[in-house]
Amino acid sequence: MVAQALNEGFVSCRVCRPWDVPEVPDRLEAFLQAGYHGQMGWMAERTHWRGDPAALWPEARSVIMLAESYTPEHDPTAVLDHPECGAISVYAQNKDYHDLVKKRLKRLARWLIGEAGGEVKVFVDTAPVPEKALGHAAGLGWQGKHTNLVSRDWGNWAFIGSVFTTLELPSDMAEVDHCGTCRACLDACPTDAFLAPYQLDARRCISYLTIEHKGPVDEDLRAKLGNRIYGCDDCLAACPWNKFAVAASDLRYAARDDLKAPALAELAALDDAAFRAKFSGSPIKRIGRDRFVRNVLYAIGNSGAQGLKPVAQGLAEDSDPTVADAARWAVKQLS
Repeated sequence: MVAQALNEGFVSCRVCRPWDVPEVPDRLEAFLQAGYHGQMGWMAERTHWRGDPAALWPEARSVIMLAESYTPEHDPTAVLDHPECGAISVYAQNKDYHDLVKKRLKRLARWLIGEAGGEVKVFVDTAPVPEKALGHAAGLGWQGKHTNLVSRDWGNWAFIGSVFTTLELPSDMAEVDHCGTCRACLDACPTDAFLAPYQLDARRCISYLTIEHKGPVDEDLRAKLGNRIYGCDDCLAACPWNKFAVAASDLRYAARDDLKAPALAELAALDDAAFRAKFSGSPIKRIGRDRFVRNVLYAIGNSGAQGLKPVAQGLAEDSDPTVADAARWAVKQLS
């Protein structure tokens, strides 16, 4: 099975049991009670599944955990030195990974059924499955201090998928934590979103603020966004285990030239139709034109570029109140 998974393009394949993550319910409850999930109300829904993978599909006896590399070919932080351009998270610079990873998972699942029978269900990031905890339990890697999965074999640039099956498969050993005293990821966070190692307040995380958060972002956080307009890679890029990062096997993860360092002025001019056309097949399309242009305007306000002031002024009366608010804020910052 491992050979077949690697042949499909995954960089690692490990197995655990659905009930191998007994720590998840308490951790999830504490996270939710503290309100760290912000507007992500879906995290508080179906917690009986999200906290207990065995309850998601009681017939499942094994969980095959898989990692697929999307290691960037370029330095993802280089664009931060060009304030008139927007910084887009590496994973969103081309095709939507959900579609690509799920197709690979389904092919592997079909192969497994053909070889050994049983029933299967595949998941990648959209179901109430604690993928990172299961990945840790299966030995894919460990949850680092930035709460993402890290591996000594492929760093932390990887998507995680799972295949639940009714088959009784041999389990792998859980990985141990190799972060040691390192705190590079924690120190790299522009908004101090990490309350402590392994503890993230999503309400301060730039990925949350630019993707999940609806409406205006708190003014005390806007300046900290810099020119990041969709997601943030700072904590991932800082991890020293990336010296072992594996190149992405799928060319569709390679960054589009127009998304490596897109001009803020051009992005701010997108209307709904142009936005949809530009980001067709991209995960960026999910947040919609208004939220995206809001982010672009915050970046314009942080750019210090007087030449972008007319761009912001032109959106000060936008039909979306949050966009208009962001535009007026940007004009004020550049005045």
